[in-house]
Parts: sequence; C-alpha cells; structure tokens
Amino acid sequence: MDHLGNFMEQLTYQRNLSSHTVSNYKRDINEFLRFLTQEGLDIETFKYMDARNYLNMLYQKQLKKSTVSRKISALRSFYNYLIDKGIRNSNPFTNLPNPKRDKPLPGFLYENEIRGLFDSLDQDSKMYERDRAILELLYATGMRASELLGLTLSHIDFDHGLLKVRGKGNKERVLPFGTHASEALKAYIEKHDQAIEANGTLWINQRNGPLTDRGLRYVIDMMVKRSASDLHLHPHKIRHSFATHMLNNGADLRAVQELLGHESLSTTQKYTHVSKEQLRKTYLAHHPANQKR
Repeated sequence: MDHLGNFMEQLTYQRNLSSHTVSNYKRDINEFLRFLTQEGLDIETFKYMDARNYLNMLYQKQLKKSTVSRKISALRSFYNYLIDKGIRNSNPFTNLPNPKRDKPLPGFLYENEIRGLFDSLDQDSKMYERDRAILELLYATGMRASELLGLTLSHIDFDHGLLKVRGKGNKERVLPFGTHASEALKAYIEKHDQAIEANGTLWINQRNGPLTDRGLRYVIDMMVKRSASDLHLHPHKIRHSFATHMLNNGADLRAVQELLGHESLSTTQKYTHVSKEQLRKTYLAHHPANQKR
C-alpha cells in the first residue's frame, strides 16, 4: 500500500496545505524511508529509541534547527496518519524533543517599498490588471498565497467588500477588502472574464490557463525585478507587511489575529515585536543623543 502517496493526498486535499509545504513533507519522509532501508528497519517496528538515533543523525549533518524541527514534525504527522489507518498503534516521534528554534523576526516591507512595487507594475503588459489585482489583494487582506490561488468568483462579495478564503486546516474565514483592491479586481475580471470562466478559478496565466503556485512566485519576482530593488520578496512577506502596518497604525491585536487566521494570539504577537524593533531602530538612527559628538 502506498502510505506516503495517500498521506500526501490528505495533506493536499483535506488539510489544504500549500504545495511548497507538501513538497517539503514528501522530501523529508522519503529521506526517512531511505534511512529505514539502510538500517534494516521498517515503518511498523520503528521505536522511540530508533527515533532518537534518527534525530542524532540529523544533528550530525549540522542542519539548521528549523530544518531538523520541520523534519521531525513531518514524521510525527506521518505516524499520526499511520495510527489513524490502523497501521501503527503508537507514534515513536510523539515524545521526541524538538530542537529549540531560533525565532528571527518576520521580514516586512516599509510602506514606501509597497508603493514602489505598485509604481513599478508594467501598465503596457497584457497581464497588468492581473498583477495589480494580485498585489492589491495580498496587501489589502494579508491572505496566504494558497488562499489567494484558491479563490473563485463565487468567493467575492463586491457589494459588501468581503471575500471568503479557505485557510490552514481547511478552515474558512471572511476578509474585508477596500476600494483599491475592489477596483483592481473588477478591472482584471472585466478584461479576462472569458478565461476566468473557462478555468473555473480566479487567477489565470499568460496562456489563459490557471495560475499555479510557481506562477505566482514568478509574478512576484518580476514585480521586484521591474522595481530595480534588491528585495527578497515572496507572498508571505506581503502578509508580514500587512500585519505590521495594521499594528503600526493602531489596529487591535485580536482583530489582526482573526484577519490572519492564526489559531494562537502568540503567533500574531510576533508582529508587535517587529513594530517595537522598527521603533528602536528609528530612535537609534535619528535621536540626537545617539549621534557622534
């Protein structure tokens, strides 16, 4: 039985994880399966002490703590799946300690950098309306890339300025969007309505097919290239920028938590640290007491 293949399908269609996350899980589990073969072990008899040995092997490779933690998390989820299917009755990774990960502050764009991205959009491109709508919507809502790509016309309520997204854990939430995003979306839909209807999804590529996760990353990369900046940009950085700018401008922390779809308030609180760090750097750079005398 193809346990890994079935598990990948569950991650994709039931848990609604991004293709990037699913790809990482698959690579991590395949690495583990090769280890089992080399050591003469198998899924059914693998024990807690074997899991500790596997963790030590990962440490010996001098991987980043975050990488080791991700691999162990993937295997813990995989074994939980095997338990659900009656293939195992215990999870050897349950009590395995995760390495304490370094927690760098999330990167974000300053408001003038966001404006620079909008200004750099190629208005002569046949996909200008799409690119503008994507950027407006990502910045207006803070949604994840997977949530953006999962949108259809039926999810958008222009009359009330609301849209419905399906996030992690297959959970739905409703997000407001403003005038700029609404105008950009309407212009895009009006120009590409036939291709949108034919594909049954909101976003299309230059060949009038559905826009993929890889295609979205290319679109974002081209925005950066045209802006002639050295930004390392990805859709999640726009999400970080949304959260940081909301809090900087006085938004309630719990409201931002709900908009982002975070289970825990502590996950959202990291953006308050970003705001404080920004204030600290501004103070050190501009207060006369910190200048050379």
